[in-house]
Amino acid sequence: MNRFVPICLTPLAILVPMLVSCANSGPGPVDEPEGKGPRSNLPLIVAHRGASHDAPENTLAAFEFAWQHGADAFECDVRLTADGRVVCLHDADTGRTGNGGGPKGSGLVASEHTLQELQAVDVGRWKSPDFAGQSPPSLDAALATVPNDGRVFIEVKAGPEILPALLESVEQSGLTDDQVTVISFDADVVAAVKAARPGWTVNWLTSFERDNRGAWAPTIDQIVRQLRAVHADGLGCKAVFEHVDGHFVATLRQHGFGFHLWTINDVAAARAAVALGVDSVTTDRPGVIRDGLSGAPAALDEAP
Repeated sequence: MNRFVPICLTPLAILVPMLVSCANSGPGPVDEPEGKGPRSNLPLIVAHRGASHDAPENTLAAFEFAWQHGADAFECDVRLTADGRVVCLHDADTGRTGNGGGPKGSGLVASEHTLQELQAVDVGRWKSPDFAGQSPPSLDAALATVPNDGRVFIEVKAGPEILPALLESVEQSGLTDDQVTVISFDADVVAAVKAARPGWTVNWLTSFERDNRGAWAPTIDQIVRQLRAVHADGLGCKAVFEHVDGHFVATLRQHGFGFHLWTINDVAAARAAVALGVDSVTTDRPGVIRDGLSGAPAALDEAP
């Protein structure tokens, strides 16, 4: 999750029928009840691309680390392969994370290669020799790590063409509707998923940029219009507290939308998010953020 997308929505009249059959200070620690899962006084802790501070992003190792570090959910990025499978990969190609790491565009393009070909790429060694041999997992394999009390946030990096394969993977996983959240910057994807699976939580994503007058865009009014247009359940946005303030959140809540922030890696910012009433905090460091919000003394106030 790293970009601002202009607000737009193209017609879905043909597609939909085929698919239907985000401060420096804040409040003190929050008391945490026993166990994980939905809680009234803590947001969900979502491991960004898995526990990606400690393990290579979007790998089974990162997803397993997420559960070990107390995450309520992990977020994974998915793309469609040339043979119609869903693979966990953030970038369009394997260049940045593959075979020791390199520039974007220097690896295998997900949409032009089969899952088997993509899984021949080592996407762990760039992080540490300890993770050599990690390959880009299928969504099927990623979902198989989710425990009964866990959740998954699936960020769609492709267009609506991925949906039939994505829907099939989730259905075959056995996860319940309340364990699944789909997120995307692509308005068409949000609308199509919500139309096909009304019981799933589906959130539209945006980052923010300043316009030529120095004002933040998109505005909260633009965001609300977009969320309504695509029938989204909520907003996932970058934690820009200068823009995402009390008025911003109150307007979202007034219209019945969920509120989710990314990517928060220090405890002070997480506490500021809690003060705003955030529903989930996406972080590379789920253990640190959980400990910080629950008052554990080992929690760090700043990410290294």
